[in-house]
Amino acid sequence: MNSNPRQLKLLNTVRARGSISVEQLADMLDVTLQTVRRDVQRLADEGLLTRFHGGVRVPSSTVQNIGYQQRESLNAEGKARIARAVAAQVPNDCSLILNIGTTTEAIAKALMHHSGLRVITNNLNVAAILSGNPNCEVIVAGGSVRPRDRAIVGEATVDFIRQFKVDIAVIGVSGIEADGTLRDFDLREVKVAQTIIAQAREVWLAADASKFNRPAMVELAKLSQIDCLYTDDEPPVPFPELLEQAQVRCEIAREH
Repeated sequence: MNSNPRQLKLLNTVRARGSISVEQLADMLDVTLQTVRRDVQRLADEGLLTRFHGGVRVPSSTVQNIGYQQRESLNAEGKARIARAVAAQVPNDCSLILNIGTTTEAIAKALMHHSGLRVITNNLNVAAILSGNPNCEVIVAGGSVRPRDRAIVGEATVDFIRQFKVDIAVIGVSGIEADGTLRDFDLREVKVAQTIIAQAREVWLAADASKFNRPAMVELAKLSQIDCLYTDDEPPVPFPELLEQAQVRCEIAREH
Protein backbone atom coordinates (compact mmCIF):
# COMPACT_ATOMS: atom_id res chain seq x y z
CA MET A 1 0.00 0.00 0.00
CA ASN A 2 1.06 3.61 -0.38
CA SER A 3 1.37 6.09 2.46
CA ASN A 4 -2.20 7.47 2.31
CA PRO A 5 -2.41 9.25 5.70
CA ARG A 6 -6.10 8.44 6.20
CA GLN A 7 -5.57 4.74 5.55
CA LEU A 8 -2.55 4.67 7.85
CA LYS A 9 -4.58 6.35 10.60
CA LEU A 10 -7.39 3.83 10.02
CA LEU A 11 -4.94 0.93 10.24
CA ASN A 12 -3.29 2.26 13.40
CA THR A 13 -6.72 2.83 14.99
CA VAL A 14 -7.77 -0.76 14.33
CA ARG A 15 -4.47 -2.09 15.63
CA ALA A 16 -4.77 0.01 18.79
CA ARG A 17 -8.28 -1.29 19.51
CA GLY A 18 -8.05 -4.82 18.12
CA SER A 19 -11.49 -4.51 16.48
CA ILE A 20 -13.89 -1.67 15.69
CA SER A 21 -17.11 -1.05 13.78
CA VAL A 22 -17.20 0.70 10.43
CA GLU A 23 -19.48 3.37 11.91
CA GLN A 24 -16.99 4.16 14.69
CA LEU A 25 -14.19 4.46 12.15
CA ALA A 26 -16.25 6.86 10.05
CA ASP A 27 -16.91 9.05 13.11
CA MET A 28 -13.30 9.01 14.27
CA LEU A 29 -11.89 9.79 10.83
CA ASP A 30 -14.69 12.27 9.99
CA VAL A 31 -15.41 10.65 6.63
CA THR A 32 -18.36 8.87 5.04
CA LEU A 33 -19.19 5.22 5.53
CA GLN A 34 -18.50 4.66 1.83
CA THR A 35 -14.97 6.07 2.19
CA VAL A 36 -14.27 3.87 5.20
CA ARG A 37 -15.59 0.79 3.41
CA ARG A 38 -13.35 1.48 0.40
CA ASP A 39 -10.31 1.95 2.64
CA VAL A 40 -11.12 -1.16 4.67
CA GLN A 41 -11.55 -3.21 1.51
CA ARG A 42 -8.19 -2.08 0.18
CA LEU A 43 -6.40 -2.85 3.46
CA ALA A 44 -8.15 -6.22 3.66
CA ASP A 45 -7.04 -7.00 0.10
CA GLU A 46 -3.48 -6.25 1.21
CA GLY A 47 -3.86 -8.70 4.10
CA LEU A 48 -3.43 -5.96 6.71
CA LEU A 49 -6.97 -6.14 8.14
CA THR A 50 -9.74 -8.74 8.40
CA ARG A 51 -13.38 -7.80 7.81
CA PHE A 52 -16.34 -9.16 9.73
CA HIS A 53 -20.04 -8.23 9.61
CA GLY A 54 -20.24 -4.53 10.46
CA GLY A 55 -16.63 -4.09 11.42
CA VAL A 56 -12.96 -4.83 11.01
CA ARG A 57 -10.17 -6.32 13.13
CA VAL A 58 -6.47 -7.02 12.98
CA PRO A 59 -5.46 -10.32 11.36
CA SER A 60 -5.45 -13.03 14.00
CA SER A 61 -2.18 -14.74 13.15
CA THR A 62 0.53 -14.57 15.80
CA VAL A 63 2.82 -16.95 13.95
CA GLN A 64 3.50 -15.26 10.63
CA ASN A 65 4.51 -11.71 9.74
CA ILE A 66 3.06 -9.89 6.74
CA GLY A 67 5.17 -9.98 3.58
CA TYR A 68 8.40 -8.02 3.31
CA GLN A 69 7.22 -5.86 0.40
CA GLN A 70 4.04 -4.98 2.29
CA ARG A 71 6.09 -4.04 5.37
CA GLU A 72 8.50 -2.01 3.28
CA SER A 73 5.74 0.23 1.93
CA LEU A 74 3.57 0.32 5.06
CA ASN A 75 3.89 3.74 6.73
CA ALA A 76 7.05 4.53 4.79
CA GLU A 77 6.85 8.22 5.73
CA GLY A 78 6.54 7.45 9.43
CA LYS A 79 9.55 5.13 9.24
CA ALA A 80 11.52 7.83 7.42
CA ARG A 81 10.74 10.31 10.21
CA ILE A 82 11.87 7.78 12.80
CA ALA A 83 15.04 7.17 10.80
CA ARG A 84 15.88 10.87 10.70
CA ALA A 85 15.27 11.20 14.44
CA VAL A 86 17.52 8.23 15.22
CA ALA A 87 20.27 9.41 12.86
CA ALA A 88 20.24 12.86 14.47
CA GLN A 89 21.16 11.24 17.81
CA VAL A 90 23.84 8.87 16.49
CA PRO A 91 27.25 10.52 16.94
CA ASN A 92 30.05 10.16 14.44
CA ASP A 93 32.86 7.78 15.36
CA CYS A 94 30.77 5.24 17.25
CA SER A 95 29.97 1.54 16.98
CA LEU A 96 26.48 0.29 16.15
CA ILE A 97 24.50 -2.88 15.59
CA LEU A 98 21.49 -2.64 13.26
CA ASN A 99 19.23 -5.68 13.10
CA ILE A 100 16.50 -6.95 10.81
CA GLY A 101 13.58 -4.85 9.60
CA THR A 102 12.37 -2.20 7.21
CA THR A 103 12.70 0.52 9.86
CA THR A 104 16.36 -0.27 10.47
CA GLU A 105 16.88 -0.17 6.70
CA ALA A 106 15.40 3.34 6.67
CA ILE A 107 17.82 4.23 9.48
CA ALA A 108 20.74 2.93 7.43
CA LYS A 109 19.73 5.33 4.63
CA ALA A 110 19.61 8.20 7.13
CA LEU A 111 23.18 7.41 8.27
CA MET A 112 24.71 7.84 4.82
CA HIS A 113 26.36 11.16 5.73
CA HIS A 114 27.83 10.03 9.05
CA SER A 115 31.56 9.41 9.36
CA GLY A 116 33.66 7.08 11.44
CA LEU A 117 30.89 4.57 12.06
CA ARG A 118 31.57 0.89 12.57
CA VAL A 119 28.29 -0.94 11.90
CA ILE A 120 27.65 -4.62 12.57
CA THR A 121 24.50 -6.01 10.98
CA ASN A 122 22.66 -9.24 10.30
CA ASN A 123 20.66 -7.52 7.57
CA LEU A 124 22.07 -7.74 4.04
CA ASN A 125 19.89 -4.80 2.95
CA VAL A 126 21.45 -2.61 5.66
CA ALA A 127 24.91 -3.79 4.61
CA ALA A 128 24.21 -2.96 0.97
CA ILE A 129 22.97 0.53 1.86
CA LEU A 130 25.79 1.50 4.21
CA SER A 131 28.51 0.01 2.03
CA GLY A 132 27.81 3.03 -0.17
CA ASN A 133 29.12 5.30 2.61
CA PRO A 134 32.93 5.38 2.20
CA ASN A 135 33.30 6.74 5.75
CA CYS A 136 31.55 3.77 7.34
CA GLU A 137 32.95 0.32 8.06
CA VAL A 138 30.33 -2.42 7.67
CA ILE A 139 30.74 -5.82 9.31
CA VAL A 140 28.28 -8.50 8.19
CA ALA A 141 27.33 -11.31 10.54
CA GLY A 142 27.68 -14.90 9.42
CA GLY A 143 24.79 -17.33 9.36
CA SER A 144 21.89 -18.48 7.22
CA VAL A 145 20.29 -15.94 4.86
CA ARG A 146 16.49 -15.83 5.01
CA PRO A 147 15.51 -15.28 1.36
CA ARG A 148 12.30 -13.29 1.87
CA ASP A 149 14.02 -10.30 3.51
CA ARG A 150 17.78 -11.01 3.35
CA ALA A 151 18.02 -11.41 7.11
CA ILE A 152 20.89 -13.44 8.54
CA VAL A 153 19.83 -15.72 11.41
CA GLY A 154 20.84 -18.85 13.27
CA GLU A 155 23.32 -20.05 15.88
CA ALA A 156 26.32 -18.96 13.80
CA THR A 157 24.90 -15.42 13.81
CA VAL A 158 24.50 -15.47 17.58
CA ASP A 159 28.08 -16.69 18.05
CA PHE A 160 29.38 -14.00 15.68
CA ILE A 161 27.64 -11.12 17.47
CA ARG A 162 28.86 -12.30 20.86
CA GLN A 163 32.37 -11.26 19.83
CA PHE A 164 31.46 -7.55 19.98
CA LYS A 165 30.42 -4.91 22.49
CA VAL A 166 29.02 -1.82 20.80
CA ASP A 167 28.01 1.68 21.85
CA ILE A 168 24.45 1.49 20.52
CA ALA A 169 22.16 -1.25 19.25
CA VAL A 170 19.23 -0.06 17.12
CA ILE A 171 16.61 -2.77 16.84
CA GLY A 172 13.19 -3.20 15.30
CA VAL A 173 10.41 -5.55 16.43
CA SER A 174 7.16 -6.86 14.99
CA GLY A 175 4.98 -6.00 17.96
CA ILE A 176 4.81 -4.37 21.40
CA GLU A 177 2.08 -5.94 23.50
CA ALA A 178 0.10 -4.34 26.30
CA ASP A 179 2.01 -6.33 28.94
CA GLY A 180 5.21 -4.51 27.96
CA THR A 181 6.78 -7.36 26.01
CA LEU A 182 8.53 -6.90 22.67
CA ARG A 183 7.63 -9.72 20.30
CA ASP A 184 8.51 -11.23 16.95
CA PHE A 185 7.62 -14.23 14.81
CA ASP A 186 10.83 -16.17 14.11
CA LEU A 187 12.61 -17.81 17.07
CA ARG A 188 15.94 -17.72 15.22
CA GLU A 189 15.57 -13.98 14.64
CA VAL A 190 14.61 -13.44 18.28
CA LYS A 191 17.70 -15.30 19.53
CA VAL A 192 19.89 -12.99 17.44
CA ALA A 193 18.07 -9.87 18.67
CA GLN A 194 18.44 -10.98 22.30
CA THR A 195 22.17 -11.36 21.76
CA ILE A 196 22.33 -7.91 20.16
CA ILE A 197 20.68 -6.41 23.25
CA ALA A 198 23.17 -8.18 25.51
CA GLN A 199 26.15 -6.91 23.51
CA ALA A 200 25.18 -3.20 23.50
CA ARG A 201 25.90 -0.49 26.04
CA GLU A 202 22.69 1.28 25.02
CA VAL A 203 19.61 -0.13 23.23
CA TRP A 204 17.31 1.95 21.06
CA LEU A 205 14.03 0.52 19.79
CA ALA A 206 12.73 1.94 16.49
CA ALA A 207 9.05 1.07 16.04
CA ASP A 208 6.29 2.93 14.23
CA ALA A 209 2.90 3.31 15.92
CA SER A 210 1.40 0.31 14.11
CA LYS A 211 3.56 -1.96 16.31
CA PHE A 212 1.65 -1.09 19.50
CA ASN A 213 -0.81 -3.83 20.50
CA ARG A 214 0.34 -6.00 17.61
CA PRO A 215 0.57 -9.66 18.68
CA ALA A 216 3.41 -12.02 17.77
CA MET A 217 4.29 -15.43 19.11
CA VAL A 218 7.84 -15.14 20.49
CA GLU A 219 8.92 -12.86 23.34
CA LEU A 220 12.09 -10.97 22.41
CA ALA A 221 12.54 -8.68 25.41
CA LYS A 222 10.77 -6.44 27.88
CA LEU A 223 10.51 -2.66 27.71
CA SER A 224 12.78 -2.44 30.75
CA GLN A 225 15.65 -3.75 28.58
CA ILE A 226 15.34 -0.74 26.26
CA ASP A 227 16.87 2.67 26.88
CA CYS A 228 14.97 4.69 24.27
CA LEU A 229 11.95 4.19 22.01
CA TYR A 230 11.73 6.07 18.72
CA THR A 231 8.24 6.12 17.22
CA ASP A 232 6.16 8.30 14.90
CA ASP A 233 3.03 8.99 16.97
CA GLU A 234 1.83 9.16 20.56
CA PRO A 235 1.76 5.64 22.06
CA PRO A 236 -1.79 4.57 23.00
CA VAL A 237 -2.86 3.58 26.52
CA PRO A 238 -1.36 1.75 28.44
CA PHE A 239 2.05 2.33 26.86
CA PRO A 240 2.89 5.81 28.25
CA GLU A 241 2.57 4.42 31.78
CA LEU A 242 4.53 1.27 30.88
CA LEU A 243 7.32 3.35 29.35
CA GLU A 244 7.50 5.54 32.42
CA GLN A 245 7.60 2.54 34.75
CA ALA A 246 10.37 0.97 32.66
CA GLN A 247 12.26 4.31 32.58
CA VAL A 248 12.35 4.28 28.79
CA ARG A 249 12.84 7.63 27.05
CA CYS A 250 10.26 8.08 24.28
CA GLU A 251 11.15 10.18 21.24
CA ILE A 252 8.27 10.94 18.88
CA ALA A 253 9.35 11.81 15.34
CA ARG A 254 6.64 14.27 14.37
CA GLU A 255 5.84 15.75 10.99
CA HIS A 256 7.34 19.18 10.41
